[in-house]
Amino acid sequence: MSVAEFSGYLAAALVFITFYMKTMVPLRIIGLCSNVAYIIYASLAGLYPVLLLHLVLLPLNVLRLRQMLQLTQQVRGAVRGEHNVLEWLKPYGSMRQVEVGEVVFRKDDVAKDLFVVMSGRFQLAETGIEIAPTHVVGEFAWLSPERGRTQTLVCVEQGTLLRVGYSQVEQLFFQNPRFGYYFLQLITKRLFQNIERLESELAQCRQARVQERPAG
Repeated sequence: MSVAEFSGYLAAALVFITFYMKTMVPLRIIGLCSNVAYIIYASLAGLYPVLLLHLVLLPLNVLRLRQMLQLTQQVRGAVRGEHNVLEWLKPYGSMRQVEVGEVVFRKDDVAKDLFVVMSGRFQLAETGIEIAPTHVVGEFAWLSPERGRTQTLVCVEQGTLLRVGYSQVEQLFFQNPRFGYYFLQLITKRLFQNIERLESELAQCRQARVQERPAG
């Protein structure tokens, strides 16, 4: 078998393999290999239309592979918390000044937006959790079926909030994979915090019941 025939069969086999690939990065890598095999085959066999086609497809596949690898790195950075959420949300939000004792929203209120604490101190009344500057609050209602607030947010020290509507959050979520990963990470973190708090309260209740039992 000549080199031309071998490269031709190899190129055909690689194209066949691409139809079984389920993820884009391996598919692009196999596509690059098939481009190289077809270039060798077409140049040796004198198939110039095929040669021209794969000379064009080769840099295109390199470009797409590079973009995918960059996006993967950016998503990993978002998961590790290397991106400042304000860079995403600030262009879509508006500032709101809040005074001490002011209720930002109440439990079971219908929600239309989330907030980022820019300055001051805020507290979730039901759990006593404080929300520090640059942290997001009000995101749970966006995912709830009826979009109702799950807790009451109160200002305990005069500050400023960045308010962002859920419509803008949805656009970011579906258009920016980095923000989507960050948001999923944020929701997961809050859920685990709530679970830990409930487990701690349950343990305290059990301990109190044991202490209240009469001796003997």
